[in-house]
Amino acid sequence: MGFVDLVGIAMNYVKEDLNLTDTTANIFPSMVFFWFLIFSVPTGMLMNKIGRRKTVLLSLVVTALALLIPVVHYSFVGMLISFSFLGIGNTLMQVSLNPLLSNIVRGDKLASTLTFGQFVKAIASFVAPLIAGWAALKFGDWKLLFPIFLCIAIIAVISLWPTPIEENDEKGETSTFAQCFALLGDKLILMSFIGIMCHVGIDVGVNVIAPKILIERLGLSLADAGYATSIYFLFRTIGCFTGAIVLARFSSKIFFIISSILMVLSMAGLFIFDSLYLIYISVALVGLGNSNIFPILLSQALLHLPNKKNEVSGLMIMGIFGGTIFPLIMGVVSDALASQIGAVIVMSAGVLYLLLISSKIKAN
Repeated sequence: MGFVDLVGIAMNYVKEDLNLTDTTANIFPSMVFFWFLIFSVPTGMLMNKIGRRKTVLLSLVVTALALLIPVVHYSFVGMLISFSFLGIGNTLMQVSLNPLLSNIVRGDKLASTLTFGQFVKAIASFVAPLIAGWAALKFGDWKLLFPIFLCIAIIAVISLWPTPIEENDEKGETSTFAQCFALLGDKLILMSFIGIMCHVGIDVGVNVIAPKILIERLGLSLADAGYATSIYFLFRTIGCFTGAIVLARFSSKIFFIISSILMVLSMAGLFIFDSLYLIYISVALVGLGNSNIFPILLSQALLHLPNKKNEVSGLMIMGIFGGTIFPLIMGVVSDALASQIGAVIVMSAGVLYLLLISSKIKAN
């Protein structure tokens, strides 16, 4: 699932390779997350027909195809196609994998376990910039990242294929599109949906602009500035691991409030700091704060309507479309202001929303 986060560092390398503007380069993450809008709800409906495990296997095959394309044909069009398939595969995976997990882990342990899953996911997110930087410096080709991840995707298929998982509730009556979207009329479902949009927008936003801020303010090279992305995902990984332990014992509400406050502090730092280490601290804070937002919101929604898990999962994952909206707006505002401050302003709006809804989170 974490392979989708390679788009941040890959976008910066493609931007440099093809000499693109911020607005044009930000199309790449937008192409990844656009497909969450199109395929999330249909995937929820597909799961009702073929089951969750088979849907996850299909997602892995599509993801493997996405990783193969840059190896065969590296170009602007080729990368657009690759990132599109990466987005489609990740949509299928995120919609189906979380409810599949709910067949194994139930009740008040679900948020904690989903968070631990995010910890495992964050490993891929954390190492992607490191692998790309290592490949660029050692072999002069950052694109070696793709065949390495391709091998892991193949291992995942081979591992999951023979694994039996009893899916007691996966094949209910197939809902229509209208019935799925009608669930947004529920206040908690709508709040969680918008919250996930903001969470992913911030996640992709920091992934994309952290290196740009260092390049803009300190004049670092892309290879050196790319470590800011790894710092973000390192602390996101730490936050996920910590959250898996804390959420098993303490209130989701308190944890959500603390997470939101950490992100407010991080945005303030990204606005005002020009020091390398202070910017790193700001990036680390948003990594910690944003690490547990998704599992808390997703578990709130799944437990709120337990008889509609497939449909709710589809809607929640559709909220990942925020990863398309935020980078596009960030690119436009940054170009308009000729500064990455514009991108920070856009992300701060998402952080403010999460802070505002923190009082509405149920303490389960």
